[in-house]
Amino acid sequence: MLAERRHQLILRALRSGGPAAVTDLSEQLGVSPATIRRDLVKLEEDGLLTRVHGGAVVDEGDQPFAEVAEVRVTEKDAIAARAAALVQDGQSVLLDIGTTAYRLARCLHGRRLTVITSNLVVYEELADDEGIELVLLGGMVRREYRSLVGFLTEDNLRQLHADWLFLGTSGVRPGGQAMDTTVVEVPVKRAMIKASEKVVLLADAAKFPGTGMAKVCGPEDLDVVVTNAPVDPVTRSSLEEAGVEVIVAGKVQA
Repeated sequence: MLAERRHQLILRALRSGGPAAVTDLSEQLGVSPATIRRDLVKLEEDGLLTRVHGGAVVDEGDQPFAEVAEVRVTEKDAIAARAAALVQDGQSVLLDIGTTAYRLARCLHGRRLTVITSNLVVYEELADDEGIELVLLGGMVRREYRSLVGFLTEDNLRQLHADWLFLGTSGVRPGGQAMDTTVVEVPVKRAMIKASEKVVLLADAAKFPGTGMAKVCGPEDLDVVVTNAPVDPVTRSSLEEAGVEVIVAGKVQA
């Protein structure tokens, strides 16, 4: 069987059946596990799938906000509360898109802060809190994802500077790179990083390694990672080498 045909069948199997092990794909296609591993490496290099321990998964793109909002709420709330504790009154906070940033916004009520965001749900959450100076970035509205993107958003960010950025992610690679499933969001995230003094990555346990084919930044661009579970040793080592502080719910890891 030609490699191109195998690649098509592998992607079809992953899209229809979800994550699959090397051994399962080997049996389905009638080739050796070594051949499947080489195919997975090539497909990952082309950005068509993500290799995970023992197999692979296809990145299906970002899910609409409403589909994600009620997933892993307890974990997100733990991360949000710990992240909010980093901020002092009087500081400026830049909140990324996504549901964890929204949970963080809920922890900021009653604080004297400036909050800058492209997240429409964050804006709606904080709009009536008179103690918070609220800055909504302009841009093209992505209705399903409750966010603003595009060159207007990026231009706005070039005019601003925040003490803290709380950045969402679709996945964190073992090398410490923060990834995203949606290419259109990446330039805005990068502009947010440039506009911020400190960058905090919000990543629950499911984000290690998570998904995403588009690189947002490397570990050298991060100051802190806040998560709800111990980070795998390889990723933790990459983050530590870059000087990133890893905060796990209730404790700090050096």
